[in-house]
Formats: sequence, C-alpha cells, structure tokens
Amino acid sequence: MDHTPAPDDSRSSAGIDDPAPRRKIAKPGERKLQILQTLATMLEHPKGERITTAALARKLDVSEAALYRHFASKAQMFEGLITFIEETVFGLINQIMSSEENGLKQARRIILMLLNFAETNRGMTCVLIGDALVIEDERLTVRMNQMMDRIEASLKQCLKVAAAQAGSDGETTERYVSERANLIVAAVIGRWSRFAKSGFKKLPKEYAETQAMLLLI
Repeated sequence: MDHTPAPDDSRSSAGIDDPAPRRKIAKPGERKLQILQTLATMLEHPKGERITTAALARKLDVSEAALYRHFASKAQMFEGLITFIEETVFGLINQIMSSEENGLKQARRIILMLLNFAETNRGMTCVLIGDALVIEDERLTVRMNQMMDRIEASLKQCLKVAAAQAGSDGETTERYVSERANLIVAAVIGRWSRFAKSGFKKLPKEYAETQAMLLLI
C-alpha cells in the first residue's frame, strides 16, 4: 500500500531515570494502517494458503486479541483494503477526467493507471482479481464486482465523450461504448490475473501503451 508511515523505533533511548527502554505505542490509526499494510504484504506471498488472523498476528508480533481491538473481523480487514483501492482508483479516475478533455485520452490514461496500480500494489492485485476473497465473506466479492462495474461505467463515460467529439450517431455510439468499455475491463482484469499468477513476473504494463491504443481503435 502507498502512504506508508515512517517506521517507528520501538525502543526509546534510556536516560538516567529510565534504566529500562520503553516500547513505543502506536496510535490507533497507525496500528490499523500497519495491520492493513502487513495483510497486503502477506497477500504478495500467499503460497496457496488462507491468511489467518493468527498468522497476521505473528507477523505483527501482537496477539489476535490486539487485532480485534481495531477490526471486528478479518472480513473488516479486507474491507479496509478494498476501501483503499476504491479511494485511490476513483480518486485518480476523477483527476484524469477533470484534467483531460479528450475522451479517448481519458480512457487511455485510465487503462494505464489501472495497470500501474496493480504493478505498484502487488498484494492488492490478489484482491482486485478476487483470488484473496474466494474463501472469505461473500460480501467482499460482491463489493469488488460493484467496483469493476463502476470502473466500466467511468470508461463508458469517457467513450461517450470520445464518440461525441468524433461526431458519431446515437445508435453507433451506444453500441460502441458498451462493447468497448466491457472489452477494456476484461483486458485489464486479464493483465492483472496474469501478473498475479506469474508470481508477479509478467508485468501488467508490458506492451501497455500499444495495447491501450488497440483497445481504443
């Protein structure tokens, strides 16, 4: 995950009246972020195993009870990751659409952003393609599907702008927009999936510039 806070030194310096070093206590918000960052890191190395709260607690060197002081369940932890993905992705989509007037350029930039997001957030890629959610609460998969529908709707909006700028008629526009937006989303998910299943070796941005152009012809 991005926005990583500077690591805390867990031991303060000892003074004359402080013979035993004290453990620095993380603030509640910092601890929640630390839990989510650790979960995302563990998703980069799943080894086909379900990530348990016990394993997560061991990684953080805390008790499972300490985890549940910040999250009511593991599903809530995954929801935290999905919230991060949604806020980041749609924040960037909004920036692209407000700063670029050309519809095709909007769509192209969104495609490249989605591929870059996965490349720079490997653990999140397993959430994006649903692999990390298969044996978790069903509502998480539903929420990710809704997110993909929102991405497709954003691409439709870009393509409608592009069609209007090209002077296309209404019937042609509707057919082109729906089919093309659906194809783009399928292609992006395919690149994400290949990236994850290759052990993060097949980078999603490989040939991305050329392929984005082909998707928008």
